[in-house]
Amino acid sequence: MTGPLAGVKIVELAGQGPAPFAGALLADFGADVVLVDRPPGSGWAPQVPRKYDFYMRNKHSLGLDLKAERGVATAKALIGKADVLIEGYRPGVMERLGLGPAECLALNPRLVYARMTGWGQEGPMAQEAGHDINYLALTGALHAIGPAGTPPPPPLNLVADLGGGAMFLVAGILMALIEARATGRGQMVDCAMLDGVAQLMSAFQAFRQQGSWSENRQDNIVDGGAPHYGTYATSDGLYISVGAIEPQFYVNLVKALGLDPAQLPDRDDRRNWPLLRQRFEKIFATRTRAEWDELMKGRDACFAPVLSIDEAWDHPQMQARRTFGQMGGLRYPAPAPRLSGTPGRLRNPPPEPGADTAAVLADWGVAASAAQPGHPVRSAGRSAAGSSRTWK
Repeated sequence: MTGPLAGVKIVELAGQGPAPFAGALLADFGADVVLVDRPPGSGWAPQVPRKYDFYMRNKHSLGLDLKAERGVATAKALIGKADVLIEGYRPGVMERLGLGPAECLALNPRLVYARMTGWGQEGPMAQEAGHDINYLALTGALHAIGPAGTPPPPPLNLVADLGGGAMFLVAGILMALIEARATGRGQMVDCAMLDGVAQLMSAFQAFRQQGSWSENRQDNIVDGGAPHYGTYATSDGLYISVGAIEPQFYVNLVKALGLDPAQLPDRDDRRNWPLLRQRFEKIFATRTRAEWDELMKGRDACFAPVLSIDEAWDHPQMQARRTFGQMGGLRYPAPAPRLSGTPGRLRNPPPEPGADTAAVLADWGVAASAAQPGHPVRSAGRSAAGSSRTWK
């Protein structure tokens, strides 16, 4: 394997959401990520057919029964050779398996032990099940999203799972790896989606304390309240987006709408926002989305059509950037960010559970006999999100 992370060995315990997404991002850039799945024949199957579980790309699947002594022994043998361990279970699960930070760091003092939870390792809600929407709800982010007078809508599970979770997990792993390589000392990375979303809300926390951010939804500059930052319907029932926050871009936008900026109410006075929005709505409704797209080209007005997933694949900007690639007959997002010297690659489609067991054990120098089922050990509990894909 090539890439800036070539030679980095990662053991990832199978789960869902932010932990596997973080593992995929690291694998894209050359890390050897071994996914510990339940063994074939255990009666367990992934919730999503593995072919379509894009978070499992570029990984190798090892079948291990972590309820069996030999399975735990094999996991320890792998962890002893690893640079990173990624787990996304509820607090205490790894300790009950005999694979907690104390045990693993004793085996491998330079190990980066990366933990991904929703609520965090401690606190009154640490053992509660949760998903993206719940973590958003507790941080104030969900309350700030959506139209006024309606329940806050779920903004896809991008914000907490991936933004507040996976991205912070990747950052923590890379920071700890740098420290481990410099000093030989590993450490635990305690990543909680709750903490990550709170960080993502930094600017809005500041604006609120400054007094420039209202607690009301659709009443602020970037929450759909401002007429120059939002979406509008077009004559064909589709939508466009505008984000003309800066004065120069706002002038370009209103001129493209055929309006004289000098004749419009002052946009800095929020009392004028409803009137301005009504005027913009009427004008945008006079043309199709495609007509507005053509009209806005080159105007520097912070404009883009609102595309569906299918349409996004084929947009000229996506094509020019090669934002999507092909692998296994399916269209994948290309690795990001782009590195000029050691770019990420789409190497291998997601493996079926346990498909690479023999190859991984041989490559990592672990005895194959250790992977066979053994005597059961005590139940470990559920994952951080209550996932049925992980060890119970």
